[in-house]
Amino acid sequence: MNSMMKLSSTCASLRPTSAGLQFCAPPAHHAHARARRGFLRGLVPKAVRAFCSAVGALAVALSLSASALAQSYPNRPVKMLVPFPAGSATDLAARLIGQHLGGVFGQTFVVDNRPGAGGSIAGLEVVRAAPDGYTLLFSSNSAISSNVALLKKIPYDPTKDFAPIAAIGENMLVLMVKPTFPARTIPEFIAQLKSRPGKFTAGYGSSSSQVCIAVLNKLAGTDALPVPYKGIPLAVNDVLGGTLDFTFVDIGNAMAQAKGGGLRPIGVSSAARNGLVPDWPALAEVLPGFDITAWFAVVGPAGMPRDAVERLNGAIGQALRQPEFREKLAAIGLSPVIMTPEQLKGFIATEIVKWTRIVKEAEIQPE
Repeated sequence: MNSMMKLSSTCASLRPTSAGLQFCAPPAHHAHARARRGFLRGLVPKAVRAFCSAVGALAVALSLSASALAQSYPNRPVKMLVPFPAGSATDLAARLIGQHLGGVFGQTFVVDNRPGAGGSIAGLEVVRAAPDGYTLLFSSNSAISSNVALLKKIPYDPTKDFAPIAAIGENMLVLMVKPTFPARTIPEFIAQLKSRPGKFTAGYGSSSSQVCIAVLNKLAGTDALPVPYKGIPLAVNDVLGGTLDFTFVDIGNAMAQAKGGGLRPIGVSSAARNGLVPDWPALAEVLPGFDITAWFAVVGPAGMPRDAVERLNGAIGQALRQPEFREKLAAIGLSPVIMTPEQLKGFIATEIVKWTRIVKEAEIQPE
């Protein structure tokens, strides 16, 4: 009897009678409840399955879209900001690289000169740009390493706010004067500066040239007055015009000036002589410890698509390995340097430490 009652309460379809078990229809509300439960049991799995399918399809679509975007990059012109004026070493190198990339990708790489604040103006614009690979920074060490030590407050963090793409090369600077300057050798030049303390002016248009003047004063015991410019070519013009006594010029422009008879070299800023101009002495031959080398690299905003970074790095590396392209770089005084994005990231961090040490030793006060 107990089992029959249990059966009746659970199924509500069998009822004990004097004649035995008799089938009876369940109450209407029971049937409706079971129907709703069955409907919901069927509906939930279907909804979950539909949702999961939609999410999966979206993920696949996004993956395919990102892959297709990377494969098609660039599909419109790319802007390369250069933090120095036309005619500077950075500008000349950027135009060579831009021309090569345009040929590889079939898109225009536009060089956009944005001088000022030692390169930080252009750097900040790139940091604020959309990280889609269509706004790049082609810079010397100024905007992405040495400014950390030279400015009281740099408006971005070079180690976090940029996506390293590729190194380009390095070059040195050359101490240059007018042909009429009364000194031809490094010792004679130092003697001239000491003969008239505080009377000589030196123009700089980059962080590297600024540091060169400070290191010269520190090691030689001189006190030439540094005068800032938005670019080295502007300082060169004022030396030619007699407004300045000397400046430090990137070696490419220095070779052009020496060949044309505009300015005369005194010495190079690297620790040793350069093979492009072996007759030009190194300042370190008279001033031990003088060793300033500038370098160039391409970076983009942090968060750039990895595939776009790799495509640019590969194309730039391809150029730097070509003998014909290396000759073009040599003509403007650059020695090619090839790095992966990861190597460039580590290099930038190391260079920040190096430039901070040099600036401190030269007793340069941040501006």
